[in-house]
This record gives sequence, C-alpha cells and structure tokens, in this order.
Amino acid sequence: MGSDKALLDRDGAPLWQRQRAVLAAAGAREIFLSARPEQSWAAAAPGFAAVLHDAMPDGGPLVGITAAIERQSHPHLAVLAVDLPRLPAAWFAILLAKCGSGVGCVGRRGDRFEPLAAVYPREMKWLAWEHLARGEFALQPLIGAAIGQGRLQVTDVQPDQEAWFENWNEPGLPPAASASA
Repeated sequence: MGSDKALLDRDGAPLWQRQRAVLAAAGAREIFLSARPEQSWAAAAPGFAAVLHDAMPDGGPLVGITAAIERQSHPHLAVLAVDLPRLPAAWFAILLAKCGSGVGCVGRRGDRFEPLAAVYPREMKWLAWEHLARGEFALQPLIGAAIGQGRLQVTDVQPDQEAWFENWNEPGLPPAASASA
C-alpha cells in the first residue's frame, strides 16, 4: 500500500477511528486494537481496552485474532479489519443473530469466507492455537475447520451487501468517501 492503512482518512477521521466507532455502535463493550509494534500511533489511540501486538511477526491476522480471543472477557469477539471502510454496524447485528453459546458467525461470498468481519466464540481459541502451532496462518482453512466443529455458522453476503466488503488494499486513491457506509 505504501502507507499505513489505519491512518487513511475516511470522512475526516482516520480509518482506525471509524472502525472503532462501528464496533462500538454494534454493541462492543471491550474493543482491542491489533497493531504491529512499529505502528507507534497505536499506543496513543484512545478508546481501546488494550493494544495487542503480534507475538508472531508475519503470522497475519490469525495472530491478532487469537490474542484477542485469549484476552476477551466476553463470550464472543467481533473482528473488523481496518481496510473495510464501508462495513456498517448492521453487519454485526446480522452475524450476532446467528450466534449462540460457543458458536460465532462468518459471512461468505461465493466460495470465500469474510474472516475479517466476523464474530468468533471464545471456544475457538484452541483451534486457532492448533493452526498457529502448525504454522498454518491462512484464515480460510481455519474457518472451514471451525464450521466443521460447529463453532461457526455461515451467513451468505447478499447482493445489496457486496459494497460493504470493498477494501482499501490497493495503492492509490481510496474509494469515494461519499458512498454510503
């Protein structure tokens, strides 16, 4: 990307701040920020229960998700990637409606899951650790295993929700900020 995505502007605020507000609007009571140690701005970012640094460099999002699952004091963990600037709090209401005791929910578009806008149960901790211990950092196989164990439900992303999953992963100008979020 060439710059820190979390600091990109979205409607006058950095993306990290927008995503924190989305999680709060979705009802999250304990919000963590997963950041790399070199992201010095994260230490001063207000409104987080903790800043979690990746214990395994180059381990990808699974490392941060596992750290948050371990630290959370609630039965479910909502995960929202910083580069999904159009995802509304309403998405988490859809997911939470399918969650239960020990069961979370993840969206699916076609044959791919949306693991960075999902709700994970605390009970996924051991499965996540097993994958990390084997050096398997990809989230798609982990999600498949969790579904197989009955730890995750799946909800299909509807056509009118597709734009919510547009990400800012490419260099250049971000998508127009005037789009509905």
